[in-house]
Amino acid sequence: MHFEFEAELWRWQARQNELWTFVSVPAEASADIIEVVDGMTGGFGSVRVDVQVGETRWRTSIFPDSGGSFSLPIKKAVRVAESLELGDVVPVQIELVDF
Repeated sequence: MHFEFEAELWRWQARQNELWTFVSVPAEASADIIEVVDGMTGGFGSVRVDVQVGETRWRTSIFPDSGGSFSLPIKKAVRVAESLELGDVVPVQIELVDF
């Protein structure tokens, strides 16, 4: 499954000493992913994905959040390569790896 969306880059508040950034996968896409993975997830409910943000591609996992959607971590190397700052709206493409 392939999804394309834009989402705001936000900081994970649980780690105030570090800059862990994420984007939220939209609710509709998250619902579709939940239906496809149907309990076949990794640790912490993670789902492996191939990601593209701007011109940068990598493999990572998305993680369920408390609101029933998924969060996608955006690592520092991607933020630097794509000149991203907190609050920027980020173009994202994700593809489920194992489904």
